[in-house]
Amino acid sequence: MPPEGLPPTLADYRRAAEAVLRADVTAWVMGGAGDERTLRRNEAAFDALPLLPRVLRDVGCCDTTLTLLGTRLDHPILVAPVAWQRLVHPDAERAMAAGATAQGARMVLSAQATTSLAAARAAGALCDWFQLYWLGREATLTLARRAAEAGCAALVLTVDAPVAGQRLRELRAGFALPAGIEAVNLAGLPRQGVTFDALTAAAPRWADLAWLCAAAPLPMLVKGILHPDDAVHAIGAGAAGIVVSNHGGRVLDGLPASIEALPAVAAAVAGRVPVLVDGGIRSGADVQRALARGADAVMVGRPLVWGLAAAGATGVAHVLRLLRDELRIAMALTGCARLSDIAPALIFGHNQGESRLTPGSLANY
Repeated sequence: MPPEGLPPTLADYRRAAEAVLRADVTAWVMGGAGDERTLRRNEAAFDALPLLPRVLRDVGCCDTTLTLLGTRLDHPILVAPVAWQRLVHPDAERAMAAGATAQGARMVLSAQATTSLAAARAAGALCDWFQLYWLGREATLTLARRAAEAGCAALVLTVDAPVAGQRLRELRAGFALPAGIEAVNLAGLPRQGVTFDALTAAAPRWADLAWLCAAAPLPMLVKGILHPDDAVHAIGAGAAGIVVSNHGGRVLDGLPASIEALPAVAAAVAGRVPVLVDGGIRSGADVQRALARGADAVMVGRPLVWGLAAAGATGVAHVLRLLRDELRIAMALTGCARLSDIAPALIFGHNQGESRLTPGSLANY
């Protein structure tokens, strides 16, 4: 697709993706668990957080850089782990990695990637975090070592899906993985059982997390945290970071939105490790809202899949550029020169009994 033909907004990318994907794949990409209340709530919760503009401030160039686990990044927008990307585009994770790296975005390669670690890393140097699902102690550690040997910088253990959610939209559309779509990086590793009882029996416990954090060759972030006590436990077990997430609304329906759970988790973490959040981010202003609510960075999933489906690596890069440009615009219009200026008081009505302002109520903003 030539540059002049690229969709101008994330909503347009969504429509473009729906136009090119098969109906059952569209159901897999777009759908969520149950009646999809959590899926809808993830986006609606951002809409309920109006930003408060500030004027006549010197914001300079609106610096979006940050350091995350020792790496200097151009902006706080990361690519979330997304499985089976070959369903969406023939270049799959290679295109995602290339587009992400072109825009300075760190990418988390899914444990269920259809591209090898080596090939994804070769396509984009910033594809340097790797997602883990629990496969038992020895198999999970073997996979962690494979990621380290491939040059990854960190691991992201997803803990909120010991069993799969009931995704009704996929069931109605008849979605099933076609032949040839495989999690290539899991080759040779034992698989967990397939029955409910077997899966719950094999699910990890806190002692397993502590063991893995101590044994793994890379820092371990824990993804799928909504309760502040779980964040505290994860840090105590050795986690190097927390990802506030409800799995994009794909596991248990009726959960709070990630952005709703974020402030309490961030307060419990109290700056000891980085806090990231995913779920429902659809604009650069949403990125700013997440940072104002306590996140150090965000992960974005579905919008980048839309970009991949519509225009391959170019679409991925363009979606990321749209998000970063929108973030800088939001920062400029709310008086934020750098990410550290983004504070809770940026959200209209923060700590006000009602959504109203009083003299001095924003003294620190």
